[in-house]
Amino acid sequence: MKKAKYIIAFTLLIVISFSCSESFFDKKPIGSTSETVFYTEKGLESLLIGVYAVAGGGIQNTTGSGSGWGSSATNWTFGSAASDDAYKGSDEGDQVPANEVERWNQLPNNEYPAGKWKWQMLGVTRINTMLRILKGTEGLTAPVATSFEAQAKFLRAWFNFEAYLVFKNIVILTEDTEDPTTVPNTVDAIPAIVSDLTYAVANLPATQAQKGRPTKWAAEALLARVHLNSSPINYTAAKPLLDDIITNSGKSLVTKFFDNYRIATEHNAESIFEIEASVNNGSGYGSYTGEMGIGLNWPHGSDIGFCCGFHQSSQNLVNAYKVDANGLPLFTTFNNVDLKNDQGVPSEATFVPFTDEVDPRLDLTVSRRGIPYMDWGVNRGRDWIRNQPDGGPYLPAPKWFAKKSEKATLITNSGWMSGVNANNWRAIRYAHVLLWRAEVAVSENTPASLAYAEQLVNMVRTRAANEIVMGRVTTYELPPAAYPFNVTIDWNQPAANYKVSPYPVGTFVAQGQANALRAVQWELRLEFAMEGQRFFDLRRWGIIKETLDAFAIADLRTRQFMKDCVFTDKAKWAPIPQAQIDLQPGVLVQNTGY
Repeated sequence: MKKAKYIIAFTLLIVISFSCSESFFDKKPIGSTSETVFYTEKGLESLLIGVYAVAGGGIQNTTGSGSGWGSSATNWTFGSAASDDAYKGSDEGDQVPANEVERWNQLPNNEYPAGKWKWQMLGVTRINTMLRILKGTEGLTAPVATSFEAQAKFLRAWFNFEAYLVFKNIVILTEDTEDPTTVPNTVDAIPAIVSDLTYAVANLPATQAQKGRPTKWAAEALLARVHLNSSPINYTAAKPLLDDIITNSGKSLVTKFFDNYRIATEHNAESIFEIEASVNNGSGYGSYTGEMGIGLNWPHGSDIGFCCGFHQSSQNLVNAYKVDANGLPLFTTFNNVDLKNDQGVPSEATFVPFTDEVDPRLDLTVSRRGIPYMDWGVNRGRDWIRNQPDGGPYLPAPKWFAKKSEKATLITNSGWMSGVNANNWRAIRYAHVLLWRAEVAVSENTPASLAYAEQLVNMVRTRAANEIVMGRVTTYELPPAAYPFNVTIDWNQPAANYKVSPYPVGTFVAQGQANALRAVQWELRLEFAMEGQRFFDLRRWGIIKETLDAFAIADLRTRQFMKDCVFTDKAKWAPIPQAQIDLQPGVLVQNTGY
């Protein structure tokens, strides 16, 4: 069986060759196959689907691009493991190049940034090929031609922005570029990305008949994020885009936080843009289509072991979910003392979990010992972790895993990366829009704008209280025989002591801009933890060095992986792959410090 999908039930594309000279527009290009089939609406559609198929990235996808683990659109390495949210995890000897990313000392020959660069160039090249062919295709109606161009430009902006987040200094190519090998990476990429998205905003529809295709709202949201990642941050440009989505899109928060991560609740009222995924459909490696870049990030251990145990939650992140007596974050003291964990404690040994009150999103974002893990069983701790000394006591993020009851059909049944599943990657959702708009409001720093920011943050926090993990386990030794639920468990009780509350009305105004901004930043972390955004947020807020240096020091309480690690300015951006510089000597310029 396969999961029904809309636009990425991928068909093998014909590889075409073409000339970049002006004569390209005078005649159809000649190749080894009949390329004229692409100069039709159906042909253009097949080319566009080929772009969608690689939009998520990954080591292997249906195209066989082999662009590398670092190409993942989830940015679990560059955006998450390089931050205080997560560890690279697994075993130090597996995927060694990712160790450099986590320790902020990646080199120009590291295959992770090389994969991201290759992925971006692959996507942009495919888009530019399609746009050239679109210009030479006759007989299309204006609406059809515009639709193709708007989707293509949204996707080109997607690829370019993803690369910008990692490298900053990237190559910008268009369908009119005559010789890509002569284009340097020294031109500001933001104007080109903004231009493509501005066209997409003006020409994409508010809804799409086929789910997975970008809408006007997706283009506005992505464009707003681009402005928020500009230097300096362009709050003025982001504001009307976010306001339009809030006022006119019809989007809303779903009632339950975790419905943003369940296969059964994809494309819900909160979803703005998703990367489609399906399995067991005969479409490629592991019969998988979609975001292959997280194929390493599933539980790796006894009982439910898949592959390969990467991307484990950090102790710092777990501590961030602490709350005070009023259900509000502990901004300044959260990381002074770690919430109790089972690091170094065998599964068979006694371990009594902490009883502190925490935000309920903790156990929907992090899987820890003694807490039911969806319908798979009670997390047995060390036996479920590939290597605790390297990766810490917590499982890979459960947000994109499938349920045990879905294993037969919605988890891949072939290939060595068991655990790959049909869960879409929710790249942009309405909660992003609300919290980005709250950040804009804080930047305006008026009583009215601070009150509005508080209102938006409270919408997200109020929703967080609607769903908790149930099942209080009072069995404190968890040998193999405890699997899956052979423990003393009260299903009528919460799995832990959960509490989350909105900020009292007037808090943001009374406490001022700096504290209001901190509250918004905190909420972005809690709501989107392990989603590959934290590093980029810390960087754009200008607080990355002090945050990550403090994280590395405190992390020594849990493990020694970050010993002697110090964050430097050069680590704000990944190195331009040396192999690319060698191919274009005198054209590509290495980032500062490498």
